[in-house]
This record gives sequence, C-alpha cells and structure tokens, in this order.
Amino acid sequence: MTALIWTILGYLIGSIPFGLTITRALGLGDLRQIGSGNIGATNVLRTGNKPAALATLLLDSGKGAIAVLLARQFGGEGPALLAGAAAFLGHCFPVWLGFRGGKGVATFLGTMLALSWPVGLAACATWAIVAALGRISSLSALVAAAGSPVVALLLGQPRVATAALFMVALIFLRHRANIERLLNGTEPRIGGGRSGGGT
Repeated sequence: MTALIWTILGYLIGSIPFGLTITRALGLGDLRQIGSGNIGATNVLRTGNKPAALATLLLDSGKGAIAVLLARQFGGEGPALLAGAAAFLGHCFPVWLGFRGGKGVATFLGTMLALSWPVGLAACATWAIVAALGRISSLSALVAAAGSPVVALLLGQPRVATAALFMVALIFLRHRANIERLLNGTEPRIGGGRSGGGT
C-alpha cells in the first residue's frame, strides 16, 4: 500500500506542467502552439525568455528529485524508486494535458540525481560533453540517458539500473522523430532553429 501511494503521488508531482504554467503566467502564449509544441524547457526557450526556460528546466528536474526524496524519507528506498519512475512517467504523460507531455530528459536527470547522485552526475556530465562536441540537444540527451543504466550497474546498483532502463526506454520512444533525423543527418543543432529535442 505504501509503495502504491508513493507511486501515485510521484506521478501527480511529475505531471505538473511547469513549462506550460510558466509561459501562460508570463503571457508568452500556449506553449503547445510554439515551436515543437513540447512542454519542456527547450521549447520554452523558443519564446525568447531565457529566465522562463531556466525556471522550467529547474522545476522539471526538481519534481523528479522531490518525488524521490519525499518517498525515501517517509517510505524507504523501494517507494523512492517507484516514485521517481512515476514522476518521470507523469511528465511524459500528464493526466492534466490528456497524457500529452514532454520528452522527459530534465525530469530524468533530476530523478537520477536523487536516486543515485553519482549516476545522475555522470548523466549530466555526459550530456554537457556531447552537447559541447556535437551541438545537438537530442543526441546529448539520448547518449546521457543510455549510459545511465550501465553506470548504475558498474556501481553495483541494479535496482537503480532497472529504474533507469525503464526511463531510458521511454526517452528513446519519445525521441523517435529525433532519431530519424539524426540518422538522416537533418537534426538541427543547438541554436540553429527548431528542434524536437525538448525536455
């Protein structure tokens, strides 16, 4: 019962559409009608409001971390793993928006930092390095995510690896169009215009 409660609470926390809420509050329009239509920080940046994009990034990351930390504090490690995965699921499929949400990268990173900070830091560092070298947001996200279960296993954390693998599978699924463009060599680079690699 405890695990079920924290799974539900994690999902509800994760499903809060901060990007949409922030852009509406600032009078920037309906985020779903801007750029890629994604509700993450990358698409918020296309409104031209960098503080709003940063706030979205931090809040989308934070909701995954908060779900994990609260569940760990009051329920233990098992509920924390479930709450983190559920928060990620809530961001990708929020009930408030007809289950049409973001691609989950920021929430994934925040969740991993809370579940296992070494794994989370490795993912963030990988994202930064790949982004600096390739200048492609979606490629950075995919590489950073894919490496996380491996890092968790190397650190002897199989349960974290399992949770990460679940989230990685969804990240790849929600980046299908990006993967096609990467294979075709048509995926836009960071700062080069519209890209579907949102968070």
